[in-house]
Amino acid sequence: MTWQREVDELRRRQAMALEMGGPEKIERQRQAGRQTIRERFDQLLDAESFHEIGGLSGFAQYDEHGELKKVTPTNYLFGRGRIEGRTVVVTGDDFTVRGGAADASIHEKLIAAEQMAHEYRLPMVRLIEGTGGGGSVKSVESSGYTYLPRLPGWDHMVTNMATVPVVSLGLGPVAGLGAARMAISHYSVMIKGQSQLFVAGPPVVAAAGENLTKEELGGSQIHTRNGAIDEEVETESQAFFAARRFLSYLPSSIHTLPPRVDPSDDPNRREDWLIGAVPRDRRRVYKMRPILEAVFDKESVFEMGRYQGQSVITAFARLDGWPVAVLASDPFVLGGLWTAAASEKVTRFVDLAQTFHLPLVHLVDNPGFLVGSRAEREATIRFGARAITAIYQATIPWCTVVVRKAFGVAGGAHCNHTRVRHIFAWPSADWGSLPIEGGIEAAYKSDLAASEDPVALKADLTKRLDRVRSPFRTAERYLVEEIIDPRDTRPILCEFANLVAPLREVGPSRFGMRP
Repeated sequence: MTWQREVDELRRRQAMALEMGGPEKIERQRQAGRQTIRERFDQLLDAESFHEIGGLSGFAQYDEHGELKKVTPTNYLFGRGRIEGRTVVVTGDDFTVRGGAADASIHEKLIAAEQMAHEYRLPMVRLIEGTGGGGSVKSVESSGYTYLPRLPGWDHMVTNMATVPVVSLGLGPVAGLGAARMAISHYSVMIKGQSQLFVAGPPVVAAAGENLTKEELGGSQIHTRNGAIDEEVETESQAFFAARRFLSYLPSSIHTLPPRVDPSDDPNRREDWLIGAVPRDRRRVYKMRPILEAVFDKESVFEMGRYQGQSVITAFARLDGWPVAVLASDPFVLGGLWTAAASEKVTRFVDLAQTFHLPLVHLVDNPGFLVGSRAEREATIRFGARAITAIYQATIPWCTVVVRKAFGVAGGAHCNHTRVRHIFAWPSADWGSLPIEGGIEAAYKSDLAASEDPVALKADLTKRLDRVRSPFRTAERYLVEEIIDPRDTRPILCEFANLVAPLREVGPSRFGMRP
């Protein structure tokens, strides 16, 4: 008089679920160089930590006596697991079952996963392949009717953007709702040559007159450059590593603070080469990334969105073990000018830091907004105004280091000047409404036109103005707080991180983060 018969039935059904789409489909997945979804869970999560929810759900076939013949599992799996000991919600599309199409999915599972992440205040990691529960015309014939489109779980996804870290990994072709789920994330990754992303795939696009391969239509080289996706990696293992590292800088939700790691780098470390890092010739560029590596904790800089809006660098890093957000200019790209794409990148990143209570360090070499016909066609000022607004709306602790240039409206976005300011300038700092080199012609246009020797006059004007462009003149009027030896940057930033750590507050931001 036990329940052994039912337990045996449970084990039989669990075994059916583990068969996924069957041996042939599993082999096809592996031949394509892709792991199965269960293998992916094992690689992403801490060993033996995955606890599946809804593992028996699927589509059953019964004989005439009502006895179960077979269960085809649903192609959307989810559950709890751990990453570096911390519980997360993980979801995954099983491409071996109908390629992740809607007629093999149960939308209630997607909704339940997103709800769990929000209500239990847990990070969400999505492993996406296929349509991600999106549509298939096959379902029209099988159901016998069409339906007005709806987006199951979208409201929960929007809520999660404002409350818990969300990571989406595109691990194969991703279309439709799957592509939208990739976009509504804080951090997204594609695999070079293996992942493609599109609203609709090549067969649908061909009907509109474009015959393209999956790579030509939506390869990672496209979407990691246009801003749709944050990162491009070579393998699935690298994608999982990137997800784990991204989450290491963030709290589990907005109701906790980002965790500090045990400091392993001397906060007073000084790099002597920094005193010559910026060329004296203002026309020469230099590399910003080595400077970041020098002033933040060793091997702690984690860059995001490297291939989009490239005149701006966005990254996480640590200072004396404290996680911080990093915004920096890249003078190797357009001299550090803010384009429309760079401005969009700034907006999204500042919102991310604001959402999860990360202090922000801004290393500035910004000669202003891009100018010219391209800038006007791209509505640079519109996106630039949004970026400046994001900076002025942010309430997180903020520290600015002016490394070299800060000119015009974009240069004024180095911080919100109305707050208590931590602004440090290197002796190489050069600022104003316009660079002297480009502003003389405008300011002295009539004088140059009337001069018998405009070249000599321009040289004389440049010499006179050079005398007053020194950052020490600015400091005399308390228009900048401190000028520092570049070698002191790390100790000063570590002091900042320790100073503001107690000031961080949990809870929701004044505004929810948009994708």
